Amino acid sequence: MTTKIFKRKSGRKPEEMRPISAKVGIIPNADGSAMYQSGETIAIAAVYGPKKMHPQHMQDPGKGVLRCTYSMLSFSVTDRIRPGPNRRSTEISKIIEWAIEPVLMIDKFPNTVIDVHINIIQADAGTRCAAINAAAMALASAGIPMKNMVSSIAAGKLDKTVVLDLDKYEDSEFEEGEGSTDIPMTFTDDGKLTHIQIDGNITKEQLKEAIEMAKKASKKIYEVQKKALKDTGEEK
Repeated sequence: MTTKIFKRKSGRKPEEMRPISAKVGIIPNADGSAMYQSGETIAIAAVYGPKKMHPQHMQDPGKGVLRCTYSMLSFSVTDRIRPGPNRRSTEISKIIEWAIEPVLMIDKFPNTVIDVHINIIQADAGTRCAAINAAAMALASAGIPMKNMVSSIAAGKLDKTVVLDLDKYEDSEFEEGEGSTDIPMTFTDDGKLTHIQIDGNITKEQLKEAIEMAKKASKKIYEVQKKALKDTGEEK
């Protein structure tokens, strides 16, 4: 009996990420900005604030408010999408806030809002992870005090194999066996989990393997983020 060898269409090993890159300070009129690219997926984030929250009844006297807006530009995918907010973009905007807020020291900015606008200019899966990585760098670039940097990556399952960083084909078109499972995660630079989602089915053992795989990858992403911030002299 021969054992079937799992092969990804991209040729990557199960634990291999797509090539990644990052750059800080790309939007001059923003208080902080960054670009994060993973394979063919590109996210750009711009930070404005802290600034006084309006309307006044939304102000929090105990801390500032982090407000993220995620958007996929109409030309970011092969089939043009309708511009403007929708249910998916609203959900991902909140996920970005939840993933990043635990490391922000926003108690130093009462009655204010920090706006983070994230645009996906090219999409090939993993857009929410790219958005989180870009947003975190942009916030550091803006001088917002942070306890840690956060780094986001998805792991998952293709058929019965745990893999890292699914691309568009693997995320939406993989039909062999049990299909695909996608698990976006966000870690602090000291390994704490701030965000996890599970889309699909996976066993407890496979989930543990996926988390460990993603945690190791997040350290590599952190080094890329850190270098981008150091290159501009803006690491916080």
